Amino acid sequence: MDLQITKVIGTFFLFFITAITEILGCYFPYLILNQGKSHWFWVPTALSLMAFVWLLTLHPAASGRIYAAYGGIYIFTALLWLKYVDQIALSKWDLMGGAIVILGALLIILQPQGLIR
Repeated sequence: MDLQITKVIGTFFLFFITAITEILGCYFPYLILNQGKSHWFWVPTALSLMAFVWLLTLHPAASGRIYAAYGGIYIFTALLWLKYVDQIALSKWDLMGGAIVILGALLIILQPQGLIR
């Protein structure tokens, strides 16, 4: 596989896993505070937020461009969460918006002198 494609897939995967840990860090407190779940959920909350912060250190840099690209992947991941975890059907607007943000993230990632060099 081409090195460029490998880097893009690796960056996408890193951003995707980072988004999952961020979502979990918010989802567990939601379950505790709004759904009356056990306070033991604070343990995975802390662990997921620690993993999120650690994963952020693996991102190519701490800059607006990186965070903009990550934001697109985050939105895409949140839509997947909505469909598969919350079991809510995605509307055509969700699908179009998800496609637009993924395209935007890829444009940022793949631009000349962008994230992948």
